[in-house]
Amino acid sequence: MTATPSAIERPLNFSTPYLRADLVRDAVDYTVEGRTIVVNPGVTPVTIAEEFRKTIPPLSSTVLADTRIERAEALLLLRPAADDADISGIVEQPGWSHLADLLAPGEFSHETPLYRSPQDDINTVLFDPAHVLGERETVLDQREFNVRANLWFAPAGTDCFIHNQHDFIEVHTQVQGLGRMQRFRSADQASLYQDVLMSPGYTTPDPFCATGPQCTYHYPRHQYRADTDCIWLAIEYHPVPRALRTLPFPQSSSPLATTLENQS
Repeated sequence: MTATPSAIERPLNFSTPYLRADLVRDAVDYTVEGRTIVVNPGVTPVTIAEEFRKTIPPLSSTVLADTRIERAEALLLLRPAADDADISGIVEQPGWSHLADLLAPGEFSHETPLYRSPQDDINTVLFDPAHVLGERETVLDQREFNVRANLWFAPAGTDCFIHNQHDFIEVHTQVQGLGRMQRFRSADQASLYQDVLMSPGYTTPDPFCATGPQCTYHYPRHQYRADTDCIWLAIEYHPVPRALRTLPFPQSSSPLATTLENQS
């Protein structure tokens, strides 16, 4: 019996003429029209309904064209403007800000041309962070996370600041241009020890961080570098204190997700 196609769709609040961005929830037999970057922000694989039924793994992405998704709790669909379009004007769209204007005075230099879009709340998911980060094979400690997403822009040649502080898990998807995620031994650019090259549709294969005490996260010194003018997506997984658990969205029964009753 064939499932009836269905989905709940809305534009993300950073969707612009430069880049159409949509959130799709509760998708069943969903058609992806045209060439599209498809991001799976959830913790269950998303199956592509083609001959070999390959999946989009959790916290990853791919580029699809005129095909169907069998089922997905949530998807982000990104359709950039033409490859040869001047994308720098996206920073003039409503809600975009230079990072220095979003932080306390002196925390970030206005001389570094790094811009952030508005942020959108995507989903709420349950997973064991140590399992997702590859620190153990079994699921032992499910936690609730609020999922948020936003875009970044930097022009060609920008080193976007070496840092190692985040209170959340994050992954990055390249949307336009060519860039790289880099790791360093210190705050010195010369201490680079890893380059992860990124082209459109590519998501870093695993988050850079490791778990710390009390649902905190330890990051190596890292940065994004824009080789060309670049737009990339950041997805953040913010831990929710257990006393505040809400889970307004339906959850999967997969090994990486469970119900509140099982965690209580």
